[in-house]
Amino acid sequence: MPKENEVTNIRLSISQAAKIFGISDRTIRRAVALNQIRYIIVRNRYQLNFESLLAWSQQSSHASKKRDSKGIGQWVEKWKINNPKFSPRPPQTK
Repeated sequence: MPKENEVTNIRLSISQAAKIFGISDRTIRRAVALNQIRYIIVRNRYQLNFESLLAWSQQSSHASKKRDSKGIGQWVEKWKINNPKFSPRPPQTK
């Protein structure tokens, strides 16, 4: 169980990352081979650091387009909070 100040790292397999970001396993493996994504090996399987994956997807134009069209980014508009009482965004001035 993590302590109060301890940060828990989210780790994904290559196939999980490919599904979430809407890109191929091969693209993820290429980025791992180029040391663009941090990872550890657990039981002969890559476990990718989610924070590193997200940063990589923002830097790579190919990955960011796929992420926004076929991956997790396609649902971002649906997640926006429309109720002003709970919205983290400041009210818009007209």
